Amino acid sequence: MFFADFMPIVIFVVAVILLIIFFRFFPIGLWLSALASGVHISIGTLVGMRIRRIQPQRLVYPLIKATKAGLSLTISKLETHYLAGGNVDRVINALIAAQRANIEMAFEKACAIDLAGRDVFQAVQMSVTPKVIETPVVAAIAKDGIELRAKARVTVRTNIERLVGGAGEETVIARVGEGIVTTVGSSESHKAVLENPDLISRTVLQKGLDAGTAYEILSIDIADVDVGRNVGAQLQMDQAEADRRIAQAKAEERRAMAVAHEQEMKAAVQEMRAKVVEAEAEVPKAMAAALRDGKLGVLDYYQMKNTIADTEMREGIAKASNPQNTDSKQ
Repeated sequence: MFFADFMPIVIFVVAVILLIIFFRFFPIGLWLSALASGVHISIGTLVGMRIRRIQPQRLVYPLIKATKAGLSLTISKLETHYLAGGNVDRVINALIAAQRANIEMAFEKACAIDLAGRDVFQAVQMSVTPKVIETPVVAAIAKDGIELRAKARVTVRTNIERLVGGAGEETVIARVGEGIVTTVGSSESHKAVLENPDLISRTVLQKGLDAGTAYEILSIDIADVDVGRNVGAQLQMDQAEADRRIAQAKAEERRAMAVAHEQEMKAAVQEMRAKVVEAEAEVPKAMAAALRDGKLGVLDYYQMKNTIADTEMREGIAKASNPQNTDSKQ
C-alpha cells in the first residue's frame, strides 16, 4: 500500500531522467534549427558528435552560416578541423569575408592557416584593408659622422599564399630598419638625407624586403627624421684624448728613465767619493811610512804643507774675485 502511493512519483522521476538523457544525446532543437536553415544533418550524426565529446552547436551554427553565405561545406570537414584543434567559426568567417571581397580561398587553405596559429579572418581583412606598421626609431650615421634618427611607416597587405611559413611583422620591421641604416650609412652627408627623405623609401623598396614574409609591402613612408649626435667629432675627441694619454704615458716613462739614470749617476759619484776618501785615508799612512823609512824628511813635509796651503789660498782669492765663473762652473 505504501509502495503503491509512491509509485507515480517514482515513475515521474524516471521519466524526467530519461527525457534529460534523451535531449542530452538527441539535440532535437539544434536539429530543427539546422533543418529550418536548409542544412540537412541527421540525428545520428549529432548523437555521434555527443559520443565523441564534441559540442554539436560549435559545428552546426558555423555550417548554417556557411550555407546561408553560399558556401558548399560538409559537417565532416568541419568536424575534422575541430578535432585537429582549429577554430571552425573563425575559418567560416574568413571564407565568407574572402568570398565577399572576391578573394579566392579554399577551405583547406583556410584550415591550414588557422592551424598554423595565424588569425585567418584578420589575414583576409588585411588583404582588403592594408595595415600600417610603425617602426621604432632607427639610429644611423652618415659618412660625415652625423647621427640621424628616422622613423618609418610601412603599409603592408597580407599575402595569402605565403601566410603559411612566411615571416611576420618583426621580420619586416627588422628589414626596414636595416634598409634605413644602409641608406643613411652610404650617404656622403646627412644633409642629403634631410633634403630627400624619399631616398630612404626608394632604396628600401628596391631591396625587396617582403621576400619570404607573409606580407606584401605597398609603401614605406618616412614619418620623421631628426639629427642626433655628432659621432664623428666625438670619435675624434676620444682619439685625441687617447693620443694625449699615450703621449703622457711615454713622457712619464722617459722621466722615470731620466730619474733612474740620475740616481745611477749619483750612486756612481758617491762610489767615487768613497774611493777618494779611502785613498785619502791611505795618504797619512804612506807619509808616516815614508818618514819612518827616511824617504821623506821633516822639511820636505812642511814644504809640501805650505805648498798645499798656498794653493788653497790662491783658489779662494780667485773665487772671490770672479763669482760669475764660479756659478757657471757650478
